[in-house]
Amino acid sequence: MAEPDNAELLALEHEGDLASFCPHCHAPLNMYDAGTRRVWVGLAVRVNGAACGLLLDPRLDASERRCSDGWNDGDLAEDVICPHCEASLLEADGRCERCEAPVFGLEVSVHTRVVPLALCTRAGCPWHGISTRTRAKILAESPRQKKPEQDAMLRVRNFSEVSYGYDGEQAVAEAGRCLQCKKPTCVDGCPVGVDIPGFVSLIAGSEFAAAAQRIRLRNALPAICGRVCPQDQQCEKLCLLGKKGEPLAVGALERFAADFERETDQVRLPRRATKTGLRVAVVGSGPAGLTLAADLGVQGHSVTIFEALHKAGGVLVYGIPEFRLPKSIVEAETGNLRRLGVKFELNSIVGKLYGLQELFDLGFDAVYIATGAGLPGFMGLPGENLCNVVSANEYLTRVNLMKAYLFPEYDTPAPKGRRVAVVGGGNVAMDCARTALRMGAREATIVYRRTRDEMPARDEEIQHAEQEGVRFHYLTGPVGYVGDEQHWVRQLQGVRMKMGEPDESGRRRPIPIVGSNFLLDVDLVIVAVGAGPNKVLFEGAEGLERNARGYIRTFTESGRTSVPKVWAGGDIVTGAATVILAMGAARQAADDMHAYLSDGQTAWL
Repeated sequence: MAEPDNAELLALEHEGDLASFCPHCHAPLNMYDAGTRRVWVGLAVRVNGAACGLLLDPRLDASERRCSDGWNDGDLAEDVICPHCEASLLEADGRCERCEAPVFGLEVSVHTRVVPLALCTRAGCPWHGISTRTRAKILAESPRQKKPEQDAMLRVRNFSEVSYGYDGEQAVAEAGRCLQCKKPTCVDGCPVGVDIPGFVSLIAGSEFAAAAQRIRLRNALPAICGRVCPQDQQCEKLCLLGKKGEPLAVGALERFAADFERETDQVRLPRRATKTGLRVAVVGSGPAGLTLAADLGVQGHSVTIFEALHKAGGVLVYGIPEFRLPKSIVEAETGNLRRLGVKFELNSIVGKLYGLQELFDLGFDAVYIATGAGLPGFMGLPGENLCNVVSANEYLTRVNLMKAYLFPEYDTPAPKGRRVAVVGGGNVAMDCARTALRMGAREATIVYRRTRDEMPARDEEIQHAEQEGVRFHYLTGPVGYVGDEQHWVRQLQGVRMKMGEPDESGRRRPIPIVGSNFLLDVDLVIVAVGAGPNKVLFEGAEGLERNARGYIRTFTESGRTSVPKVWAGGDIVTGAATVILAMGAARQAADDMHAYLSDGQTAWL
């Protein structure tokens, strides 16, 4: 064997060849072969009673082997020997995970750590592996790929999307961190049961369009969920990598696959079943309504979505800012539903234009109510009727859906202020504060009665708000508002809090501190403390039972209501929650509705 020159060594190091060592004498096993002009792992192998030289590819993602004589495909090596100390490298208890043949072991350097590597003794078998425990330790120490983003100083004055998402190289690198667990707990954390290891494995193999198609088997809105789902509180929270380091970036990978599929025009929708002749009405085009429509459309039913506003998407278009979820993404996903045959009736308010019984009179066989929780919520504080004290629903709807940020090009002015206070600590509060800055506010302040640790907003949204200069008044609660002689809000009356015992949500209850009242100068207050069910729906819904909070009461996990052939799901049942939870509820309803309609069932509850 000849020695390589420095240039060749540098090139090989750049290609990622692993340094290999004997587990007994710890001598280096990498060797340079002048004939192939490559670095190999050099060993000796005994086959059929004869010894021969063996060269192995020193990379984990390749399995090329060369033997000087006698080790043919399918043959088992009787022994594999270190050329330095002549010790046997066979492992007494090890077995190949592919063909169950005996294995031999080396030590390799990975991410500054020397770890054991097992390889199969059967010629032609490409299996090689590190034990799951060791692999977990290595990958947990490998850095999570960071999504490229607009600089905070630039993005705070535009409505373009903050995150650019992964490119192909970053996606492959991040997907390579996945442990591919035999019992993937991440799937348990996904309300719609996406095969996370499956699509991540496809991305790792650069099969990007196939990865998107794998996601679509369970999720009809992958590009949306990849952007706005709280993965850090669901699938990523259960990722085993997170126990020692950073969890796999499931959401970023989902977004990458969906964007690649769309941008390369490779969207492949599930094959639609034969038409059943059955018709389903969906009330509301938010995430729950879209999901149910997609599932039932694939199963051959005729689905019509009734949307009160002039754009399909519900909260996806009126409640989430452009810089977090571009409207073009929502339009692309709703366009896919139209390709499945789903019809959209816009500007159609069920409860005013149609009642539930009228939908059945129009020939629909079942109804799914997915109107969300769109009624603004206030706290009943003194001064809430002052000018420029507005709900988050009104503020975001004006800016997002009615394009108030383009006034006067679009004639829908939004409430504006130079000193803006946002009451609340959820994603909606972050959206309002960040939107206010983009609308020209000099300062935007979040007023939240608990600490940062108790905030329900996604970590990423809080971090983005901090980067953009949003101020945070933690352990602070509003008790009223003060206006001027023209009845415009000028000050927020606040009180300092301390944390007490946990309440019914499991979070510690904030307790006002006596004598800690203060005034905060403001000229716009946005109240983002939750929302409720809109009562318009119930004007034409006789017999539809509601719970004490005013939401629809359901009697099964699939969302059957007190009215036969009427299901409900999403925020109109649970109260304000997340996009993916609404989608999970819709999937259950779709399965139950399909079974009920297809079997011709008559029993209801």
